[in-house]
Amino acid sequence: MEMATGKTYKISLAGFIITLTGSIFFSTKAIIIKKAFADTQVDALTLLALRMIFSLPFYLAAAFVTSAQKTNVRMNAKQWLFVLSLGIFGYYISSLLDFVGLKFVSAGMERLILFLYPTFAVLINVIVFKVKMSRMQKWALALTYAGILIAFVGELNLDVTNQNFAWGSFLIFLCAVTYSIYLVGSGRMIPQIGATKFTAYAMLASTAGIMIHFAVKGNFEKIHFSNHLLYYGLLLAVIATVIPSFMISDGMRRIGSNNVAIISSIGPVATILQANFILGEKIFPEQIFGTILVIAGVLLIGWDRGKKLALK
Repeated sequence: MEMATGKTYKISLAGFIITLTGSIFFSTKAIIIKKAFADTQVDALTLLALRMIFSLPFYLAAAFVTSAQKTNVRMNAKQWLFVLSLGIFGYYISSLLDFVGLKFVSAGMERLILFLYPTFAVLINVIVFKVKMSRMQKWALALTYAGILIAFVGELNLDVTNQNFAWGSFLIFLCAVTYSIYLVGSGRMIPQIGATKFTAYAMLASTAGIMIHFAVKGNFEKIHFSNHLLYYGLLLAVIATVIPSFMISDGMRRIGSNNVAIISSIGPVATILQANFILGEKIFPEQIFGTILVIAGVLLIGWDRGKKLALK
């Protein structure tokens, strides 16, 4: 249950199923990327560009529909700048770091590091907006970073031949940081202009940034747009991006953001299981223990936030 702005949310069956399904769909992203790298030898920038090209029609349609509604909120110059900046410097940079980092780390490790973003959001609010950190949040941060350290050391010992593992992990870590900036910013913009409109225009800005980057730095000579590669691009766009983004948004509408955050904790577990079954990645004790600690820390942050909202 969550109380925010005077509204109490209960976990309905429909809301639970929609959120759970959306979270699992999101967890397929790393699996699809790793498969694409292995099967097509595509580079990270090309694959990312394909993902956004196939996603583009959906976000254009969302932007058109929201702008045509009577309830549409016209953005001022400051809001336009803020939304476009978040799309370019938040989601675009974050996605690029994620795709490049996945060249060097396992899908399970990627999802585990990315799941730190709620803790970064807390730190941003503390450092930038001077929000006081509670004792519960401090414990949550300690649990999550201890979990990542344990899983990191375990995987480092498991794959001693991967000299780029630390670099790939650092890129994913930066991805989580930049994504948390995007989320903190979205949390301040969505109440002003609406969730669908914000997402549509931020994603359009992100797509523009990616396409400009691809036009300048893309290796056109080595690109072979086979049906296989296009298939992976379409899967990334529809299954791992567009559908889950709308499902999670609908889940928030039905059961509230705190309940969505708790249910979304299935993400790292779903990725690890899929990586084992589809990619053949090994599941090791340190990964299991680290995952438990990270999920526990994130749940503590969500519970503590929900508790404060309920007291308001």
